Amino acid sequence: MTRHARNCTAGAVYTYHEKKKDAQASGYGTNSQRLGKDSIKDFDCCCLSLQPCRNPVITKEGFLFDKQVILEYIIAKKNENSRKLKEYERLKRKEDDLNLDKAAAETSRKVDEFLKGENSIVSKGKSSRGEPSSISNMAVGRDKELPSFWVPSKTPTAEKAKLQKPDSVIPCPMSEKPLKVKDLIDVKFTPVKDSEAKSLITKESRYMCAVTHDVLSNSVPCAVLKPTGDVVTLECVEKIIKKDWIHPLTEQKLKEKDIIVMQRGGTGYAQTNAELEAKQERPALQA
Repeated sequence: MTRHARNCTAGAVYTYHEKKKDAQASGYGTNSQRLGKDSIKDFDCCCLSLQPCRNPVITKEGFLFDKQVILEYIIAKKNENSRKLKEYERLKRKEDDLNLDKAAAETSRKVDEFLKGENSIVSKGKSSRGEPSSISNMAVGRDKELPSFWVPSKTPTAEKAKLQKPDSVIPCPMSEKPLKVKDLIDVKFTPVKDSEAKSLITKESRYMCAVTHDVLSNSVPCAVLKPTGDVVTLECVEKIIKKDWIHPLTEQKLKEKDIIVMQRGGTGYAQTNAELEAKQERPALQA
């Protein structure tokens, strides 16, 4: 039997290699690719603006923000909550007025029915039960309650949405936990001592550990010391600080809550460095 080449098309079986090759050439299947360094936010960049922080602040969960950017976010959220609250109060007053009108109309209807029943038990144009003989949708004031079947919210089976008071709590844009201005902690980075006269943004190695002077990057886990805002490596925390729980620079006592682990740079596809693979779903190729 003769030996066939790998791209031979005379075989009776559609091989896995041929299927994979055709899928790649025709645009079928799922594409997956690990994101490069350019797609990852630097550890010293704001989680909102994705730019290096001028006045860095950090939350209790370890998310870094530029102070101006996060304050603008909080103000915008407060204005939005205020607008939603005013709209809620307007709709609430409207609903209360509508309920009062309905109650007054129901009372008036019961009074009219009682008077009609008192005047004549059996009268012309009424059935033996005392109900109107008309079955029109427009009779007995039903013209105002006629549902609009072409409007989804007014169909007979549609349930009226209940008004809910908007929440006044401002969530953190990253952790979704309540965020307050007083909870923001100022961060103090230690610049790398370099003789070259370069801008801080253009440098690849911009900051270092305040204690060990190790260069900081996305690959180096960092933490912030809450009392002073100094940024140190987690290795420094484990080997130096946790031995006697004393701040190496100020000699003050520290607690477990005074050490805030910084969340490292995430991407548009993932919030942490644990998931750095982007996938693109495409039509499946049927064999």
